[in-house]
Amino acid sequence: MTNKAVTDQTDQQQNTALNEAIDELHVPRPGDNIEGTVLEATKHSVYLDLGPLGIGVIRGRELWEALDSYTNLKPEDVVIATLLEMENENGNIELSFRQASREQAWTDLQEKLESAEVFEVTVKEANRGGLLTRINGIQAFLPVSQLSSEHYPRVEGGDQSKIFEKLKSFVGDKINVQVITTEQKEEKLIVSEKKAEFEKQKEKIGDLKVGDTVKGEISGVVDFGAFIKFSGLEGLIHISELAWQRIDNPADIVKVGEKIEAKVIGIDDTKITLSLKQLRNDPWSNIEKKYKIGQLVDGVVIKTTPYGAFVQLDDDIHGLVHISEISSKKVENVADFLSNGDKKTFKILSIEPKDHRLGLSLKVLAEKKDKETEDDSEKDKKDSEGDKPKAKKSKEKEEKEEKKTT
Repeated sequence: MTNKAVTDQTDQQQNTALNEAIDELHVPRPGDNIEGTVLEATKHSVYLDLGPLGIGVIRGRELWEALDSYTNLKPEDVVIATLLEMENENGNIELSFRQASREQAWTDLQEKLESAEVFEVTVKEANRGGLLTRINGIQAFLPVSQLSSEHYPRVEGGDQSKIFEKLKSFVGDKINVQVITTEQKEEKLIVSEKKAEFEKQKEKIGDLKVGDTVKGEISGVVDFGAFIKFSGLEGLIHISELAWQRIDNPADIVKVGEKIEAKVIGIDDTKITLSLKQLRNDPWSNIEKKYKIGQLVDGVVIKTTPYGAFVQLDDDIHGLVHISEISSKKVENVADFLSNGDKKTFKILSIEPKDHRLGLSLKVLAEKKDKETEDDSEKDKKDSEGDKPKAKKSKEKEEKEEKKTT
């Protein structure tokens, strides 16, 4: 073995022995977090008593970019700092709050996630997807889908610009949230207001039963229904449960602020569904007393679709005239034959009370009218032909009379 090889082997053994000795003495290395007591704290630097290790200092970027938990420090506060180097130009141990604070912040956030802690945050910003806040200096995202029913932006028609304006109105507000996702490597932190409200809502829902009638106030109207607040809770009345007849716009039935009674028809965790129509008599239950198959009825076209048109017969009953029953001619576009507001006479083809369906026809009446017109024309033609011989005889008689006179 050469002298160089022997020297290299000796150096390696000495380094290994030194590292083992450091481990035994618990001497920190760069990147380790160590605990210290604040000796002095100013805007520009913080000095820590590190016990046997000596004095540590945090300054510059490593101080200024520390997160919220490292603000307002005072002497004798015990804090964690990250070791950068064992000795700087002044003989002090160089430390960082910037790195340590982020480590501590993510540790705290993980604990909040595991304990399902509910805590208050301030909304800092809004974007089209939700709200932004900061927790321990780390940016957190609160998606629209995780907002409580109180803050969920209910905008008729789902206008994105109006939804964004609604979200921006929450900036500066304080709300309670729970951490639902922490991914430190990706700097991903997601919180939920809805989940934070879950336990509170669950307690209130405890006494509520399917079938109960509640009194409340309409708190929001959207394309798919209306929300109602009652007894500190909020539920949804789906568009199909607002009225027995077909409706296209919930705002035609209820208005925000309107006080109503509704029936509880479903409870799923904190999701409550209600019905307005089930507190009213079903007009279809005795429809056959009012309407019969084959009956001619007057109606108003209220909506055209690619497959036909919906017709209002009265306040509660709507029927459908299928595209195949509009005309004996080929109908490619319903709107070419019928328009909203048209008043027509229809023939009832079918009545299905259980399914709340009533079939109508325009074609049958048109065909009948065409046949009657055709029959009348034929009759007029025959009458006209029958009158010709009579006219001829009358003329001959007149000529004979004229000759006698002459």
